Amino acid sequence: MQDSRENTVRVTWWQCEPRRMARDRAEISERFPGLEWYGRGAGAWVGWLPRWPFVRPEPSRLVDLIGFDGLKVAVEYGHAYPMVPPLIRPLEPEPGLLERTDHKWHVMGDGSLCLLQDDATWTGRDSVVDLLLKAAGWRVEYALMKADVIEAMTLRGIVDDDQFDRLVALAADTGTSTVDEPPDAVEDGVSG
Repeated sequence: MQDSRENTVRVTWWQCEPRRMARDRAEISERFPGLEWYGRGAGAWVGWLPRWPFVRPEPSRLVDLIGFDGLKVAVEYGHAYPMVPPLIRPLEPEPGLLERTDHKWHVMGDGSLCLLQDDATWTGRDSVVDLLLKAAGWRVEYALMKADVIEAMTLRGIVDDDQFDRLVALAADTGTSTVDEPPDAVEDGVSG
């Protein structure tokens, strides 16, 4: 007897939404050139987000706090994309089990980031770039939490909110950096 699944043709989201795939590739490649596309399964982008991809100036001593590279992520698409947002999973640093169980860290139980306040926030027309900017901001807030200079991450994130920028130097001074050593070629507070 033949298994009926053998005759099933698997179709993923980018075959159904080729314009959306072209849009995502263009937007992500332009804003986040450190990410590389992998087309297995429903697809994923993997790589490094910039340390500070925001419009306003980078806070002093950010390199001392989080290092030169920023956040290593996997942006994991599901077959229901774009109706369902992709999961953004931090790979470096990777949140620990305790951080996955306390909502103040904005991390889901599976280790992906909680970047939307509710399901209705994502319309399916939104740009993945907006989620990636929030993830880059999450990296900074994660370091501030680890340095014990904030008690919880913000609801809005730091993409457009500079309230935590002044705390970066304070957190770097605590000696609770979330990076071992910044590269020798990078000077304090200088963007790369």
